[in-house]
Amino acid sequence: HVIIDTARPGVIIGRKGASVNLLRQQLQDLTQKKVKIDVREITKPELDSRLVAESIAEQLERRISWKRAMKQSAQKTMRAGGRGIMITVAGRLGGSDMGRVDTVREGQIPRHTLRADIDYGTAEATTTFGVIGIKVWIYLGEVLPGEEYHARYLATAEK
Repeated sequence: HVIIDTARPGVIIGRKGASVNLLRQQLQDLTQKKVKIDVREITKPELDSRLVAESIAEQLERRISWKRAMKQSAQKTMRAGGRGIMITVAGRLGGSDMGRVDTVREGQIPRHTLRADIDYGTAEATTTFGVIGIKVWIYLGEVLPGEEYHARYLATAEK
């Protein structure tokens, strides 16, 4: 049983399910077992740290200013309902000779609170000057004991 979480399910499913059927057939040939594929949509991609990091990486590869990309992503996440976000980019920012690290913080990120629901994701942007690493922490609120861990995926599972 394979579950694919994506922000754009239409791209994976393809026309009339052609892409997902091809993927299912390739997996069945590889494993020699029956494979079931479920494609779930991530309702708020701004609250998924890996997707935010990958979007910043794409922007850096298209030569958009790293400060602008970081600030815009942080604002989008906060508008989407995030309680806090921290974005760190490291490498030869702006093509400088000396690599450096830059961080943007908005809201709160309680990294020492165990019950805090913090989503962490990384990505790499390959530029002409080298690789730039991106780390993203998104604080989604506190999870009280006994609750489901990732509340943002519950809405998609219930549909």
